[in-house]
Amino acid sequence: MMNLKDIKNNRHLLNEIDWNMTPEEAVRLYLEWGCNWARSNYVIRSKNDTAHYFVVNTWKEKPVIYFIRRNSEQAEELAKISMPKELEDEFLDSVGHNKGVFSIEGEVRDWLQKELGYHA
Repeated sequence: MMNLKDIKNNRHLLNEIDWNMTPEEAVRLYLEWGCNWARSNYVIRSKNDTAHYFVVNTWKEKPVIYFIRRNSEQAEELAKISMPKELEDEFLDSVGHNKGVFSIEGEVRDWLQKELGYHA
């Protein structure tokens, strides 16, 4: 499994990241792709169409960021990334300490982009 440094050092992969992809949108596009053409700017034509995006998973004791590659056949976890403790606490507070898979946004997104040297 990759880490932050691996992603940061792979310019091609950095350019593939869709910072606006949400877990819900990914499922809608890639698992229901035959009937969603009118609701999005994305058009999924085959299993060769992929998305690379981040999610925060809170099903375990600590929230974890996963870097995902998804196509119409599977979602593959490419990296598992821990965040700083204070960011974990802020994130958990922001989602009401609920369990689930969440989009990256706000402070988490800012931190991740900074760590990857990404310049929006």
